[in-house]
Amino acid sequence: MNVVTAATPPLFKNGFVVSCEHTAEAVLIDPGDEVDELIAVARVQALAVRAILLTHAHFDHVTGVERAKRAFGVDIWLHPADRPLYDAAPAQAELFGFRIDPPPPVDVFYQPDTRFRFGRLIADVLATPGHSPGGVCLAIGPSDSDARELFVGDTLFAGSIGRTDLPGGNLDVLLRSIREVLFAFPDETPIHPGHGPSTTIGAERRSNPFLVQ
Repeated sequence: MNVVTAATPPLFKNGFVVSCEHTAEAVLIDPGDEVDELIAVARVQALAVRAILLTHAHFDHVTGVERAKRAFGVDIWLHPADRPLYDAAPAQAELFGFRIDPPPPVDVFYQPDTRFRFGRLIADVLATPGHSPGGVCLAIGPSDSDARELFVGDTLFAGSIGRTDLPGGNLDVLLRSIREVLFAFPDETPIHPGHGPSTTIGAERRSNPFLVQ
């Protein structure tokens, strides 16, 4: 599995290209302002992009969806509980002093136990509400192995957690999502957050000040 991360100012939101090294099939995760870099990576590496997978629908995670959709013609996936946020993305942006165009319609809504296959990889969609009502984390790894890497959106960061003061946020729900869903993975499991550097489950279990008991 190959992972390429890109982030651009002013919000430095991480977007990802995740690809199967055997088949060159790939997915884009949370294409935002860095979408041109993600598209360039896919084209330079001659990847066959199969889907746009969204962890949640806050505006900074969807600003590049339209360009990605136009570039690759693939389905946009989102949890149905975040559809109101997705539809209100321009209004969200205005609250923070930005102007964005409405994103294109969602093509497919995640269902319980959704698994998306691309190449020899599987993306398990894990419901992790709290930062937003329909927040999900994507556990991606080989179809013949239990090893996974976690793409967690704004659920969990290196040394921090997602904010819960935005509409639909809930601190108790977020902490439960982290402890019951994410902390079920082994300590060595890599975590790729929506902002900031990557980390591991073990590092956050041991030292994250919001989670250490």
